[in-house]
Formats: sequence, structure tokens, C-alpha cells
Amino acid sequence: MTEAENTDSSEELFETHTIVCAKGQEPLRIDKFLMNRIEGATRNKIQQAIEQERVLVNGKSVKSNYKIRPDDTITVYQDYSPDLNEIVPENIPLDIVYEDEELMVVEKPAGLVVHPGSGNPSGTLVNGVAYHLLQQHPGISEEELYRFGLVHRIDKNTSGLLVLAKNQQSLSVLAKQFFDHTVHRRYLALVWGDLADDSGTIVANVGRNLRYRKLFDAFPDGDHGKEAITHYTVKERFNYVTLIECRLETGRTHQIRVHMKYIGHPLFNDELYGGDRIVKGTVFSKYKQFIDNCFALCPRHALHAYQLGFVHPTTGKEMFFESKLPDDMEVLIDKWRAYTVGSKR
Repeated sequence: MTEAENTDSSEELFETHTIVCAKGQEPLRIDKFLMNRIEGATRNKIQQAIEQERVLVNGKSVKSNYKIRPDDTITVYQDYSPDLNEIVPENIPLDIVYEDEELMVVEKPAGLVVHPGSGNPSGTLVNGVAYHLLQQHPGISEEELYRFGLVHRIDKNTSGLLVLAKNQQSLSVLAKQFFDHTVHRRYLALVWGDLADDSGTIVANVGRNLRYRKLFDAFPDGDHGKEAITHYTVKERFNYVTLIECRLETGRTHQIRVHMKYIGHPLFNDELYGGDRIVKGTVFSKYKQFIDNCFALCPRHALHAYQLGFVHPTTGKEMFFESKLPDDMEVLIDKWRAYTVGSKR
């Protein structure tokens, strides 16, 4: 028996598995079938996915007792988000832009980790969200409390907008919008160098660096990593650096940072990808001092998730949010603007 299978991921929190059943496939309950096809899957997880309509057969949701047939196309939206049942509520201030019974839109400051992981067991955004929900519903049970979920994430030192679902149904609907690339996401980034074109598209797979597991890299030949596409538009030029807007077709880890390094324009002060040193310009003393002052003003990579749009999971209303630049990036850009004007005199 042979099957065709491929995978795709969005923001590294969800992954789609597509399986085409062989022509000789015998009737078998879909939950049993998927347990043997998806690594790490348990019957309970598979059944939860089916109940949440994250398992489709020929484009339609099914029940756990559905028996697969030859040539069936099975799509599974697998959840790789952290196990929120282990989250400890913590009183962490949140900048909540919008909230209703279905979801929350939060403005994450630079320096705040989105969810617990290796090296960050607590003090994260979702710890603060759990505390916030507990204050709203003091008598809520743990089972009800931990029904909220992450739909996507951004790096610790990236600032900007995030949407979180407050129940599993909303999570499934929002996640599908990410899968279908219908979510409106825009980022503002200050990058090194003067880009040759006013707009462009970067296409190169993104995957873990083959030597250093904490880093990611671009693989233009597609022999490693996962497909990644970034569109950029120049917003303002400052000779040595450029302010750009980025639109993602895919949501790979560190995608903008990796892609901009790949084309020779790393993000300003991005220590992981070469942006924390002078990339363009002569290293005369006044210029070097100016750059050092800029690094001190914005002591992180200059990237902000400033626009987020999606369709509300229950009302069907189009939602749109825009965030102003945080103070560190605003001051940094103003300093470059003044420097550019001064250098032309």
C-alpha cells in the first residue's frame, strides 16, 4: 500500500498533514488509521482533533467512527502549540487591544516571551493571559480555564499584535485562516543598507541551520527547510538603513530575519543574524559612535508586527487592528531621519 503525504506549517504552532489513501485501502476507522500515520499521535488527541473539525476527509469534517475508503484525501490540522494545562497563572500586565467571548488581541512588548519553553518556564504572555481569565471568572474550573489557545506567535524581541482564541472552536476557525493564508499581517522593519528596488519578493526555504540548532537559515534550492515567501515594500530610505514593510505568505520561525539576511540586508541590531554590527558605511569615529548610540536606543532587532486582520470566528465580521511603532523603534527611526538630513547639508 502506498500513500501520498506532504506537510506544511504556519507559525510553527500548527502543521497540516495530507494523506491520500491507496486504491487498495481496506475500511478502517479514521482515528485508528491516523494513529499509525502521525508521529506522536494518541487516540485521544486524534479524537479531539476530529471533534474540533481539524480532520477533514475530501474537504468535509467527519466523525471518529468514519471508515476511510480508497482514494480518500485526509487533511489533519495538527496542533503543536504548548500544553496550556501546565501553565501557572501569573500577574503579568497585558496590553489588551480587543477582547470578547471568543478571542483576545494583545500587543506584545519586546522582551516578553509568548509561551513557556526551554529556558523560559514562566513569566510569559500566556501565563499573564491565564491570570487575566482567572480574574474574569474567579470560579472557573481548570478544564474551562485552559481552553484558550495560541493561534500564532512572534519572537521574544519582536513587538506587536497577537490574536489568542478563548475556546477550541474559535481556535480551529482562526487556525484555518492562517492555513489558508487569508490573515492580514504586516510588519515594519529597519534593515541595513539601501535596497536596490522599492519592492520585491524573497523566496527561499527556511529551516534550522545545519550546524547551530538555535539559528535558522535560508535554503534557496529547496533541499532543506520549508517553503517561505516574504514580500517587502520600501517605506523610507536613510542611505545606510531602510525602513520596510513586510508581508508574509508563510509563517516560518525567524522568517523575516532570515530572509533579509539572505539578501544582504539584515535587521538593524539583530544579534543572531549579523545586524548588530556595521554592515554598510565607513567606520570613521563619528559614524561608529552614532551607530553605537542607535544600538543603545533600540537594544533589540528592529521588527514590529503592526497590522493584523482576520474574520471573526463567530460573527463573520472582518476585524482589523493597527499598532503604532513602539518608543524604541520610533526614537531610532527619528534619529536616522535627522542624521540623513544632516549628512546632506
